[in-house]
Amino acid sequence: MMASDPDYEVGLIEQLMPRLRDLIEVERVLDHVHLIESDEKERIRQKAKNEGNSAAVDLLMKAITKEPHSPGWFRAFVDALENSGLNYAAEFIQEKTKPQDEAGNDYCVKLIQILSPSLVEMKTDDVCMHCFSSGLLSQDDKEQIEATIRNQGLRGGARDLLKAIVRSQPNWYCTFLNVLRQTGHHNLYELTGGSPDCDKLGDKLGSMDNLCSFKDEPAGCDVSMEDSQTAAGADDSIEFMEFSVAGDPQDGDLCQGASVDSRPQPNSMELSQTDGTDLQAAPRGPERAHIVLRDYQMDVAKPALEGKNIIICLPTGSGKTRVAVYITKTHLDSKRAEGQAGKVVVLVNKVPLVEQHYSAEFLPFLKHTYKVERVSGDSQQKISFTQIVKRNDVIICTAQILENYLERSISGEDEGVNLSDLTLMVIDECHHTQKGGVYNHIMMRYLKQKHKNLRLKKEQKQLVPLPQVLGLTASPGVGEATRMKQAEEHILRICANLDASRIMTSSLANYRKDPRTKLVTIEDRKQDPFGDVIKKIMNAIHNHAELSPNCELGSQNYEQWVVQKERTATTEEDHKVRVCAEHLRRYNEGLNLSNTIRMRDSFTFLNKNHEEDLKKKSPPEEEEHVIQMTETERFLFWLFDENKQELQRLSDMPEYENDSLTKLRINILQEFSRRDKARGIIFTKTRLSAIALTQWTQENPKFADIGVKASYVIGGGDQSVVKPMTAAEQKDVLKKFGSGNVNLLIATSVAEEGLDIPACNIVIQYGHLTNEIGMIQARGRGRAEDSSFILIEVKNAWVAEKECVNDYRIDMMNKAIDKIRTLSQADYDRKMEELQYQSIMEERVRMSKKKKKDIKDADPSDVKFTCRSCSKPVCTGEDIQVIDVHRVNVTPEFSELYNLKENTSLRERCLDYETNGFISCKQCGQRWGSMMYFKGINCPSLHVKYFIVTVSGKKISKCDKWKDLSVKFSPFDYAEHARRVVDISDDDDI
Repeated sequence: MMASDPDYEVGLIEQLMPRLRDLIEVERVLDHVHLIESDEKERIRQKAKNEGNSAAVDLLMKAITKEPHSPGWFRAFVDALENSGLNYAAEFIQEKTKPQDEAGNDYCVKLIQILSPSLVEMKTDDVCMHCFSSGLLSQDDKEQIEATIRNQGLRGGARDLLKAIVRSQPNWYCTFLNVLRQTGHHNLYELTGGSPDCDKLGDKLGSMDNLCSFKDEPAGCDVSMEDSQTAAGADDSIEFMEFSVAGDPQDGDLCQGASVDSRPQPNSMELSQTDGTDLQAAPRGPERAHIVLRDYQMDVAKPALEGKNIIICLPTGSGKTRVAVYITKTHLDSKRAEGQAGKVVVLVNKVPLVEQHYSAEFLPFLKHTYKVERVSGDSQQKISFTQIVKRNDVIICTAQILENYLERSISGEDEGVNLSDLTLMVIDECHHTQKGGVYNHIMMRYLKQKHKNLRLKKEQKQLVPLPQVLGLTASPGVGEATRMKQAEEHILRICANLDASRIMTSSLANYRKDPRTKLVTIEDRKQDPFGDVIKKIMNAIHNHAELSPNCELGSQNYEQWVVQKERTATTEEDHKVRVCAEHLRRYNEGLNLSNTIRMRDSFTFLNKNHEEDLKKKSPPEEEEHVIQMTETERFLFWLFDENKQELQRLSDMPEYENDSLTKLRINILQEFSRRDKARGIIFTKTRLSAIALTQWTQENPKFADIGVKASYVIGGGDQSVVKPMTAAEQKDVLKKFGSGNVNLLIATSVAEEGLDIPACNIVIQYGHLTNEIGMIQARGRGRAEDSSFILIEVKNAWVAEKECVNDYRIDMMNKAIDKIRTLSQADYDRKMEELQYQSIMEERVRMSKKKKKDIKDADPSDVKFTCRSCSKPVCTGEDIQVIDVHRVNVTPEFSELYNLKENTSLRERCLDYETNGFISCKQCGQRWGSMMYFKGINCPSLHVKYFIVTVSGKKISKCDKWKDLSVKFSPFDYAEHARRVVDISDDDDI
């Protein structure tokens, strides 16, 4: 190397940057670098904290190499590397390493990566001391590893140790082997290639044959090599190695690491981490063709591999989906070997799960061998689902899509899909296969055909083929059971609905530890003046509407009571009670927000709704019509205005805040402070509280100081109070959570089940517990080592009581499953047959009732719609037409009855149509629906929940969705309406 030539030295650093990003640890080097100013060092530290070590290395090297260069700057930087213990980096930047040594080092690093699941089992404290004595670790390394052991245990310390040694002195590998031998790790010593001739290993690193000849392959590790270039040197041949490794279940998700694609990138020295699957896994990466299952995974899969219908019941994060991929591939391989075509459909119950299973699981393992496609409500395929099924081997879709096309096939109205077209049906979250669920509708078709086949067999006729069924669940639950017998009946019914020959479970005690659970109780507020004002307002409304609640204000019982009052008042056209009940629901929500989050959030919510109501009743000056305001509405507006200033004043007084929020803050600070890389989820009850909690977290400077970066994820269904989250928005947040850009996820129950959320070490249930299934799912999110599951009590949430009940129900469920598994096959089969016939008979009765109801409600002219708020007659069923799932009214008479206003929260739904405003009653301002722009035509789309519906003079008490109204409306005549619009436009032109 040329001495004291700055241009050469800068060029050298630029050339070596890809490797330096892996060799340099910024935090350690900064303490020894004196070439740059302290403010520049702080910027580099922040870069490392926010964007990672590699990005910070780039910024460091930019600062080191910027002009003007001080004398001896390059030597000073080399000294800084040596003083910080990064000897290999110092050697490398001085060009002292030979190419063959560099290639051998790459191989040793890769070997450590592959064997890390076994190496993390070492006695880390002993190995750490010996590595320090041998010069493999610096004092900083040693202190960091010891701190990690205290906070995260021996495994966490082992991971830090493995990261540190690969950045150490050039002959680190031999030294590490000797340390393993000296500390009594003989099995790990042999596993890593140790031998009496280890001292000569450095001379042999140029030859791959010497290092690749393992006489004994390590347990749980499948290493396969493709000798594409036997005559090539080490630098070339290393890129043609392919590894498939069964990882350690405690390192992130159990399913992660079961197959690791490791075609190494050149100069890659970063140890692999199994932090969970990225929701946005690149679909075009190298195929991971080898699927290696753990012993427990193979045990539960065996009956399915033999072609039997089963339910696999394993905890969240134990690799159920990976087992399903393995079964799918084995199934397709066997069909192909028999000269037949396999057809697999994977059913999910949430749209985000379609993309998740496609990108992260099925596509990477199957894409080079089989055609894999996904379909959901968000898909924009230009061909029908029927054609997608015909053209692909594996189809991942929402269950409702398959059900729709099964129905089309039966009705004959369109080309559909038959169950006989499929050979394997995988049902994710199969505990939803119960009465009323879409999974159950699909399986009911299956069961009916199965029992028809029994008759056909007796008659010696051709049988209709049916697919094999594989159900996946973390918990079947116990339903409404209060006794063991009822719990068994519930689980057996799910088994019967899925036609499962067995329910397969396995103990994971040897693979994972349950998170430590902590219940945090609260002290009741000594004073709650803010809540007292809200209760005073609610009691004034009770007196005005002559209502007498018999439950505590702010409780769930009160919410149920007021919802029932609103529904009854709507049916009876009692406007006074209806509008009062609507406002009472808001104040009850405000009381809940005050008890759960901040009083400020409660006031903001109430004030926003008040202003929106006033706006509806106060049309713009340019509009001539006048919206009527009733005496009750005037009273409600006055009541809030009268108390508004007092509520606002009290909302800014922190001494009256609830104790739950204080306890939450303490626990977040404790959990994030004691971990270097914390990742957590907070589950809360409502969307409103999730958004408010996120804002509270982001505004707290103490959280920012310890690196808490929060975001929320909520459901995508329509809701009037909070704008729903689109699937793309959910996906974006989860991607940031997976990458670490967000490390605290605040979620409703949408994140409890199914969604592939990376391993967390903090799970907090904040005043919200659902049933035992939700509790198992939420607790299962704490998959990382040394995880905490914290339940924080909130007023009127009864978290402690619910936890006790759920633990009892979980115990009952596990005992029920164990008892079912002890049944003889004959007894089990007899029970299955009985329950399946019972389900078929119940379905027949249900369908019979439905047909009678359909006949009675068949004529649209018998259906009348009136405004839910002012009871103004609006239209009849004859005026309603259907576009896809939308009901529209395009009659000229209807256009005279509503106002059109812009609504920025409405979003594009489809390529053919979009919603760009909402319509409301001219007389009272009640919202009626949205304005849909369909192929160039404005079509008012009605939402049935905003109307009182009568059929043949009889009011329908519960009609919140169009599916509750079984009337067949006319399809939309686009050509006729377009002609009318064009004619009117032509007249205007004249």
